[in-house]
Amino acid sequence: MSSLRLVPPHSLLVHACLCFLCFSCKRQIKGDVSVDKRSTPISVLVKKPDSLETPNGMVWIPGGIFRQGAISSDSFAMDHERPQHAVAVDGFFMDITEVTNAEYAQFVSETGYLTIAERAIDWEEIRKQLPPNTPRPHDSVMQPGSLLFKVPESPVTNFNDYSQWWEWIVGANWKHPQGPGSSIKGKENHPVTHVAYEDAMAYCNWAGRRLPTEAEWELAARGGLSESIFPWGNDTKILNQNANTFSGTFPMQNDLDDGFGNKAPVGSYPTNGYGLYDMVGNVWEWTQDWYNVSYYQKRAASNDTIKNPRGPQSARNPYNPYVEEKVIKGGSFLCNANYCASYRVSARMANSLDSAQEHLGFRTVLAVNKK
Repeated sequence: MSSLRLVPPHSLLVHACLCFLCFSCKRQIKGDVSVDKRSTPISVLVKKPDSLETPNGMVWIPGGIFRQGAISSDSFAMDHERPQHAVAVDGFFMDITEVTNAEYAQFVSETGYLTIAERAIDWEEIRKQLPPNTPRPHDSVMQPGSLLFKVPESPVTNFNDYSQWWEWIVGANWKHPQGPGSSIKGKENHPVTHVAYEDAMAYCNWAGRRLPTEAEWELAARGGLSESIFPWGNDTKILNQNANTFSGTFPMQNDLDDGFGNKAPVGSYPTNGYGLYDMVGNVWEWTQDWYNVSYYQKRAASNDTIKNPRGPQSARNPYNPYVEEKVIKGGSFLCNANYCASYRVSARMANSLDSAQEHLGFRTVLAVNKK
């Protein structure tokens, strides 16, 4: 990790994972529920109850039983996206778009909340997440801030050295997304970024919502399609018409074929089958699930269909053993075919709880029953 010692440890831990980072069960629909035809049937809520009104800015996601994880024909899939495994998910409401700067500003205005990127850095707390004897960074960088993308000075040959395109900027946060001197004026309808897990949860609690589980997120992203790689199907040729990614050669040259070089206003691309915008590309999105590298293997080995899964009981990532991480989904404006290609419904990455970056945001969900 010596190549990243110029940045504070909690941004450092954003991390070694930045490169990384249909139903097979026969089913029948009976009224408002999807029924798994097994010896022990599983019923899930499909149709929105008539007694419920759809909250403003949200859409109903029909419940279902589906195969979570990468399909066999997805050549970009990573090991931690496989094997596929059956899950059953009750229907729920989901934000049509990622939470915007304007929405987050209202939350902060009413609560006075201060994000992690705006708070003083506690070295004693940070060092608990680092290998023993990690030296304390210089005071000049031990200041509140966040990570920003930068175009490297020279062509990249070692894609394991993420410091070539990530830079710790003191003063960067959700209000100043490009660092000191920048603002969200005129970008009120852009997705809020530089929000750590705690910051997203604080907004959810204020709004009376929660973050989606990984299974909920993937069910929603598929938009009613099965055995699909993208929210629109399997056609890679129309990627630029459907998502904000890094079109060109990462990280040196973005040719802007999709219309944007950085974050796009929410809703700039077509919706998926459920009416959701930007389920891939633009910014990564937090989920509530712990990241555990072996979780999918264990779920598949059980050979059963789990209802409303909430992920593993604890985090485990041998590549980042000193921190606890959550799953983030959807990829971002920095995803590219020659690097991570995470603009896919099954793509997933680990992110430490206190890490915030300019390509990470969130959206909320509202369940019919508390889970």
